[in-house]
Amino acid sequence: MFGPAGHAYVYFTMGVHYCLNITTEREGVPGAVLIRALEPLEGLEAMRRNRALSDERRLATGPGNLTKALGVDMRLNGEDMITSSKLFVEKGEDVGEVGVSPRVGISAGKSFKWRFFVNGSPFVSKWKAASPAQNP
Repeated sequence: MFGPAGHAYVYFTMGVHYCLNITTEREGVPGAVLIRALEPLEGLEAMRRNRALSDERRLATGPGNLTKALGVDMRLNGEDMITSSKLFVEKGEDVGEVGVSPRVGISAGKSFKWRFFVNGSPFVSKWKAASPAQNP
């Protein structure tokens, strides 16, 4: 998490699954965004095999499911997500209204609305109340 911005920060949690973050600050300053879900647009067959699941809405919903679907593990920790061909972020299209809610699965900082997602997306877990994002 202390690496330069735009790199994968992967960690193993609760002895069960990996989580994928993207670092967001200059080197030496901690900061990252946890990637909790995605809408699978490519590589569906590989994701279905990795998850042993056919429902594409559930393939990459939740941080552990996402990393299993993509085959992310510690070998990808530190990967440059701008230049890598293994793990990368690409520019997408406008996806609609961004929603915001409190973070999921934590007890500290519950009042912070630091969870952002596409409102109405079937690829985002629904168990937390959502509201439109507000521009400061």
